[in-house]
Amino acid sequence: MSMEFIEAMNELERERGISKDIVFEAIEAALISSYKRNFNAAQNVRVDMNRNTGVIKVFARKNVVEEVLDARTEISIVSAHDINPNFQLEDVAEIEVTPRDFGRIAAQTAKQVVTQRIREAERGLIYNAFIDKEEDIVTGIVQRQDARNIYVDLGKIEAVLPLTELMPNEKFTMNERIKAYITKVENTTKGPQIILSRTHPGLLKRLFELEVPEIFDGVVEIRSVAREAGFRSKIAVFSRNEEVDPVGSCVGPRGIRVQMIVGELRGEKIDIVRYSDSVEEYVANALSPSKVLEVQVFEDEKMARVIVPDYQLSLAIGIKGQNARLAAKLTGWKIDIKSETQAEEEYGRPKEASEEMHQDSISVD
Repeated sequence: MSMEFIEAMNELERERGISKDIVFEAIEAALISSYKRNFNAAQNVRVDMNRNTGVIKVFARKNVVEEVLDARTEISIVSAHDINPNFQLEDVAEIEVTPRDFGRIAAQTAKQVVTQRIREAERGLIYNAFIDKEEDIVTGIVQRQDARNIYVDLGKIEAVLPLTELMPNEKFTMNERIKAYITKVENTTKGPQIILSRTHPGLLKRLFELEVPEIFDGVVEIRSVAREAGFRSKIAVFSRNEEVDPVGSCVGPRGIRVQMIVGELRGEKIDIVRYSDSVEEYVANALSPSKVLEVQVFEDEKMARVIVPDYQLSLAIGIKGQNARLAAKLTGWKIDIKSETQAEEEYGRPKEASEEMHQDSISVD
């Protein structure tokens, strides 16, 4: 092995951060296998590669014995003394057995090992770069699509967006720019694998964190997200500063902030709800855009019975139960919705001119 190779190893360490000692050890291990394979050698061998000159030597390691029974693994005490008079029985003697044409094999093996180590190092760098972006949004370019996945170019790597993680009726064309949420980063035998989603609630959460400065700065906090991708979402927000309106901050001046998010989600309806420690207030807010007359809380069952005006019953429940389902998911409470008439018939609640509860929420289409 030449001095040029040693210098190449030094440069590899400097520029790519690949330890030359680790590469040398890998080359030595690979050379042991090459020696045994190419020279039909069964003995125990050690390969030494000089870190300064690149000179490679192969040593057979043999047990020092009185009488040799297997010449491949044993050497007599007499022969051992010819090498070094200090050898004793049961010592291990090393005898250089470097083949004359081993340099060519060594060069090929070294090239393969270095190439593999560079590939592994690059994969490691990519993995480390993206593992920190797990549960974050990335932007990429659609490269191709098959029956199960869309493949997205993220620059250094191609990510996978399963078709099951697309919003209903959502389609992308080749070379189209796409924003998606990283749900998983795995280090596989084929290299890092990145899984994307357009339906995950985390996508909505991160979009708000990026679009709303008050959330990014920590003044406004997202407490919960419930999403049925492509149809409707609800997000509960709370302000750490009484002077900052969390709902208004998310909407933005003239609604520009939330409209940017709605546009990215292809028109998905979003209800922005003020979080409250009061279950009654929180549940009422969560049922937006429906009006609410009363919320009765049953702590033992973690259930809230909600009374709404007769004309608001369908709106409160939503199409196929969607509004009620999202409100329950957002708050973590079971919600039983009744109209005034139903409440009077089933529970004897007087049907009278009740005032609607104050609700702090905004629905954006």
